[in-house]
Amino acid sequence: MNLLETRDLGVSRGPCPVLHGITLRVAPGEFVGLLGPNGAGKTTFLRAALGLIASSGQSSLASLPQGERARAASFLPQGREIAWPMPVEAVVALGRTAHPSATRATDRAAVERALARMGLEALRHRSATELSGGEQARTLIARALAQEAPLLLADEPTAGLDPAAQIAVMETFADLAAAGGAVIASLHDLGLAARHCTRLILLHRGTLAADGPPRAVLTPDNLARVFGIRARLEDTSDGLVFQPLGRIAP
Repeated sequence: MNLLETRDLGVSRGPCPVLHGITLRVAPGEFVGLLGPNGAGKTTFLRAALGLIASSGQSSLASLPQGERARAASFLPQGREIAWPMPVEAVVALGRTAHPSATRATDRAAVERALARMGLEALRHRSATELSGGEQARTLIARALAQEAPLLLADEPTAGLDPAAQIAVMETFADLAAAGGAVIASLHDLGLAARHCTRLILLHRGTLAADGPPRAVLTPDNLARVFGIRARLEDTSDGLVFQPLGRIAP
């Protein structure tokens, strides 16, 4: 059973279409990297798929009642700043509001797992507003993880994180997919996407430009056409390594 299905999903801003007829399916076990330059439609797609903005076409998530949708998918938006002077563990526990019938023990265990995954145990009693930007980002990721929905949609989850934290987040997402869930994460770091994702979806000017395994998507032609760059892609003992080399003159 697919965790997300969209058919001809589109979004317009007034008379201007910004997302054009996106049709795809995401199944359990997939870690999908959503790629594309700024303005390609990545955030718009995630929000439309969740039913957070008006759209045309169909989305299996958007069609669900709000409560069911919250249990089917968690969402990590781009915004990372936390304005509430709450302890870190209280912020993370907000992810459990999707499960009103869960027992206190179940909620507590989910929060503990999320704190551990993001390495936040030592910060659990700190006010979230006193954290660094990267620590706030990890707290909000932990909140999404505590929701324990089968599908996680994350908008630039590694932005503002140091390299070790970026890798930890990608490994966590890969583990979620390997355990039978699925993750769709918009990413600008093509190296992280190549190394950790099982599938890449490439958007260009609001359209689906490519969809498949990393090596099939990160081709010289796609990189030149969509990003205007050339790069090196190599299989190593540590997995697929991607290195941008330079811009291609227009």
